[in-house]
Amino acid sequence: MINYSECTFVFPASTPGCDFQVRFFAMNSGAEIPIAGHPTVGTVFSLAERKLIAPGRHSIMLQLGVGPTQIDLEWHEGRLAFAWMQQQPPKLDGTIGDRTAAAAAMGLKAEDLADLPIQQVSCGAPFLMFPVKTRAAVDRAQLDRGAMGTLLDKAGLIRRGVLIFSLEAASDDATAYSRMLGFGVTEDAATGNATGPLGAYLVTHGLVPLAQAGRLVIRQGVKMHRPSKLYISATELGGGLSVKIGGRAVKAADRRMLV
Repeated sequence: MINYSECTFVFPASTPGCDFQVRFFAMNSGAEIPIAGHPTVGTVFSLAERKLIAPGRHSIMLQLGVGPTQIDLEWHEGRLAFAWMQQQPPKLDGTIGDRTAAAAAMGLKAEDLADLPIQQVSCGAPFLMFPVKTRAAVDRAQLDRGAMGTLLDKAGLIRRGVLIFSLEAASDDATAYSRMLGFGVTEDAATGNATGPLGAYLVTHGLVPLAQAGRLVIRQGVKMHRPSKLYISATELGGGLSVKIGGRAVKAADRRMLV
């Protein structure tokens, strides 16, 4: 009906210390999902516009399917300007060892791959990090879901989505250029749940020094003509890595639905 990948519903919180409960439904499957990045940012902006979040407040706590989640807020002239969503502690899981088969499953050749692990990473939802050398290789990729699914099953990994990315520099000054090719959504223009894991991957493998990871910019959706900017903040916390994803939202439409 609305052709968006997710829909959110806001309820009074039932968990102590939380301000609102937010539930997410994936429109492609009709199923509830525990967490989603951009719908969270959009929901927070909608709440702020309706004055349900007091202007100038530094943070709120949302009750999500993964548990209480802190959202840090930045304001400008009384209006919400930016929101940072705290991610779950990053978890770097297994890798795909057959790199030639992995490249073929993405419609690429082994020489297109960067000399980095093809690894599943999760900050609440698992995604396969798939590093390649060039932005052109990112754009050429075509996910063979059957072939990739077989590789994931063999490695004991989860069929969710493949975030293919390149660190090749360009005039947009983005840290990475990416696409998210999924097993549900065919391709997503902006995937916060995959971008948080990418930040953890980049810092853990020494591709971005932790001291420079406070505000990374990821470009996604360019190939599908829906260019997006996603922001990552990775910092040290208690000997581990704390990851946030951030962004802003604008209202595209306002309607009432009578049921």
